[in-house]
Amino acid sequence: MRDMDSWLSEKKEIGRRNAAEAVFEDIRTAIVDRKLALGIRLPSEVQLAERYGISRAIIREALRSLQTLGFTQTLTGRGTFVVSESPARQLGGAYSARDLMEARPCVEIPAAGWAALRRSDEQLSRLTSLCERMDEEEGVREWVRMDAAFHGEIAEASGNAIFRKVVADVRGALSTQSELVEHVRGRRKASNAEHRRILEAIAAGSEQDARAAMAEHLLEVKRSIIGIADDSRAAEKA
Repeated sequence: MRDMDSWLSEKKEIGRRNAAEAVFEDIRTAIVDRKLALGIRLPSEVQLAERYGISRAIIREALRSLQTLGFTQTLTGRGTFVVSESPARQLGGAYSARDLMEARPCVEIPAAGWAALRRSDEQLSRLTSLCERMDEEEGVREWVRMDAAFHGEIAEASGNAIFRKVVADVRGALSTQSELVEHVRGRRKASNAEHRRILEAIAAGSEQDARAAMAEHLLEVKRSIIGIADDSRAAEKA
C-alpha cells in the first residue's frame, strides 16, 4: 500500500491532447515496471483525475483501454484491479495474436489486389474518406474503429464474399490488436501512411502494388506485435 501511496502522490502533468493515451501509458508503464503490483486495486477515478489534473471521463477511457488489453479488470462495486503485467494473449473472441498474424496475409493481401481491380467509385470514395478522417483523428478509440472499417471496406471492395465474411468475423480482434499496437507502440502515423499507400494502389487499379502495400502494412503490424511480446517476456524475467 505504501508503494501505491507513493505512486499516487507523484502528480503528473497531462496535456489536453491525447490525454487518455498519456494516462493509459503512464499506468501501463507502472504495471510493467511493477510499481503497481498484480492484485492491487487502482485508485478511484476521483483520485486518478486529481493525480493527472484531468476529467473523470478521460480517466474512464484510459481504464477501458487497460481492461480491453487485459492489464486490469473492473469489478462492479469493488474497483479496478491489476491482473496482468502484459497484454492479453487473446485479442477478441477466440483469436490470438498468432492466429491473426498467420491468417491476415492469406486473406487481406489478395483482397487488396482484387479490390484494385473490382472496386467501385463509391467504395473508393469511402476508403478515401476513411484515410482522410484517420489522418485528422486524435482519439484512439475512434481511430481504431475507422482502422477496422478501412480493412473491412477493402474486403468488401474485393467482391469476394469469403474475404468479406472472414474480415467481418475477426473485426473485434482486429480492433483490439490495433488498439494495443497504438497504445504501446504509437504506430498511428505510420499506419496512416501505410493505409494511404494501399489506397493509392487501389485507386490506380494496380493489383500488384495493392498486394505489396498491404503486405508491407501487415508485416509492420506483425513486427510491432512481436516487439510487444518480447517486451512482455523481458518484463516477466526481470
